[in-house]
Amino acid sequence: MKEEYDFSKGERGKFYRPDVKLNFPVYLEPEITDFICNLTEGKNTAIETIVNDWLRKDIELIQTVR
Repeated sequence: MKEEYDFSKGERGKFYRPDVKLNFPVYLEPEITDFICNLTEGKNTAIETIVNDWLRKDIELIQTVR
């Protein structure tokens, strides 16, 4: 690393985008990933579709209990 860096020509907020929506990675345990991958192969669908469906059902269940 340098002792000093010259930021005199830097532009504050150059890459800031207030309306950007970030998608955070989700890391699953290997046995869960294997299970989901096997399901997707059998149903010929995307992993995201299956996981989103499961989460929607869980959300519905939680909301009905409240």
